[in-house]
Amino acid sequence: MGVAGHNDPLLGETTCGSLLQQLQLIWDEVGESDEDRDKMLLQLEQECLDVYRRKVDQASSSRARLLQQLANSKSELTRLLSALGELFVSGIPDKTTGTIKEQLAAISPSLELLCKKRDSRVKEFADVQLQIQTLRGEITGNLQFGEHLETPHVNEDDLSVKKLNEFLFELQALQKEKSNRLNKILESVSSVHDLCSVLGTDFVGTVTEVHPSLDDSVGVQAKSISDETLSKLSKIVIGLQEEKSKRFTKIQALASQLSDLWNLMDAPVEECQPFHHITCNMSLTLDEVTVPGALALDVIEQAELEVERLDQLKASRMKDIAFKKQTELEDIYARAHIAIDSNAARDRIMSIIESSSFEPSELLADMENQILKANEEALSRKDILERVDRWMLACEEESWLEDYSRVFKIDSAMMITGTVQLGVHI
Repeated sequence: MGVAGHNDPLLGETTCGSLLQQLQLIWDEVGESDEDRDKMLLQLEQECLDVYRRKVDQASSSRARLLQQLANSKSELTRLLSALGELFVSGIPDKTTGTIKEQLAAISPSLELLCKKRDSRVKEFADVQLQIQTLRGEITGNLQFGEHLETPHVNEDDLSVKKLNEFLFELQALQKEKSNRLNKILESVSSVHDLCSVLGTDFVGTVTEVHPSLDDSVGVQAKSISDETLSKLSKIVIGLQEEKSKRFTKIQALASQLSDLWNLMDAPVEECQPFHHITCNMSLTLDEVTVPGALALDVIEQAELEVERLDQLKASRMKDIAFKKQTELEDIYARAHIAIDSNAARDRIMSIIESSSFEPSELLADMENQILKANEEALSRKDILERVDRWMLACEEESWLEDYSRVFKIDSAMMITGTVQLGVHI
């Protein structure tokens, strides 16, 4: 049988032929029959065939595994090229011939390079997709404050730069959306701060009631930007603006009442000064009221109490004020030389004040109207009164001249008489 030799350091060079010769020598010495020899040779041949067959099967299996490995490598290479959007990778030899191991050795470095590139690209995709999911969660409000998402599963079938750019474009759009929402949030929070300051209400309590992240202690990027937060914050701003408008209208009315009462009672400046922060609102518009606490409830209460106090004081001082107005009216009539019944006028004033339907403003308005008409009447008589004054002055001068002339004549006569008498005496 043509069997390859086998070298063994103990047995020396041994071949199948030499072994067979030794076996035949042993059989000769033993005296084995030809039939037994043929059986043993047939058995030996069968055993050799079995050994060869096993080796062939093993070699065939090994070749099949290598072919499958090569096919898998080629398939993986093609899949990675497709997933990464690559047409080819530099360094990959165009070798489709040679032994299987040579082909595997040629493709392995390129496959390893593409696997590393795939892993890097998967990490990029995962990072971008995580940011996208986080921003979506922040915008929709599904991501709770302080909550972190798990790394998303990446579809490795498409890891191309084109697909990555699509995700990056979406990420940029969401980042812009977040920036716009943050600006709206910060503007609204600033408006709430200013309004709470003017109204004297708790700013922190107001904004944290909308969402805990709106507190100043929380970083800008961590603030809630959800639709719900924006909606609630917008309603808070509108509510505070309405409250500011309502309080502004109220405090302007109170300031006007204070001013009218002070003017009515000729209040001194030092009495009005403590309420300047209230009356200054009369000349302002709603948007111009920015001083902290300007529309606080205690300021409004302070103004209400002062108006109430002045109202009570007004009723007790109306008699003096009305009589003062009456005196002013009488002085105007006196200067205009118009006769009036002062006693009857004062009795009428007292009757009105003591009446159950007494309204101080109506009485004073009536007296102011009388004073206005009296001034108009006096003005219409001014020319006549000036002429009368000039005539009376002329009469006084004439009377003075007559008196002077009479006195002068008397003095002259007395001087003449005295002179005559002096001459006679001499």
